[in-house]
Amino acid sequence: MNGLTPSLAGKKLVVFDYDGTLARSKQPMQPSTAGLLARLLERVKVAIISGGGYAQFQAGFLSSFYPLDSHGLTNLYLLPTSGTRFLEWRGEWRERYREDLADDDKKRIMGAFEAAFHAIGYARPERTFGEVIEDRGSQVTFSALGQEAPIEIKESWDPDRSKREAIADAMRPKLPGFDVRVGGTTSIDVTKRGVNKAYGIQKLEHYLDISAEEIVFVGDKLFLGGNDYPARATGVDCIQVSGPEETERIIQGWLF
Repeated sequence: MNGLTPSLAGKKLVVFDYDGTLARSKQPMQPSTAGLLARLLERVKVAIISGGGYAQFQAGFLSSFYPLDSHGLTNLYLLPTSGTRFLEWRGEWRERYREDLADDDKKRIMGAFEAAFHAIGYARPERTFGEVIEDRGSQVTFSALGQEAPIEIKESWDPDRSKREAIADAMRPKLPGFDVRVGGTTSIDVTKRGVNKAYGIQKLEHYLDISAEEIVFVGDKLFLGGNDYPARATGVDCIQVSGPEETERIIQGWLF
């Protein structure tokens, strides 16, 4: 993003993507980012929405964010698996909704991955780190190098997204009724059609009784085809960032 930092005047909620926006893919936030975010929570409500599952929220986001007093946590909302789940703090993290996939749908998605691999002649990496195709309940996620791959390897595997776009393009005709999105650094996420980050933002509007004009979204993949792009359809103000360092500068601009 270039130019002046947009004002928070009139805004009641800031929604952040996580991977590539608040932290590197599947990594904890830097203490400096966590500190700025805690201060931002004193001014406005904050929601975190990401393709990662709740377990990854705990390991990456929450592990670097505690301790935070309970008042601050009541202003924080978590939307794992691309907005297919919604959690709020009420002395503990409580789930407001969860758009789980049916077992038959999960089987269809798994089959579509295998068919796409065969159709394009996909060469699987010689070494993977952890689970490659993960059932996250409300989302099925493919991570080419595995869920636990080192960040340096992940960032160099498909920087132009072409490998994953080829797989996703081969899958989409086989999965009407589902969204197939390239996300993160090595992943492809599959959810029910229309249950995405736009869906999560609209749920926040309804639950918090605020309008689109009172929300700002910050993400690193707001371009056409990016996994943050659905946020643009909601009418909220959107800020494209290049990474966590730029996100920090934006939050600093709001606080100081």
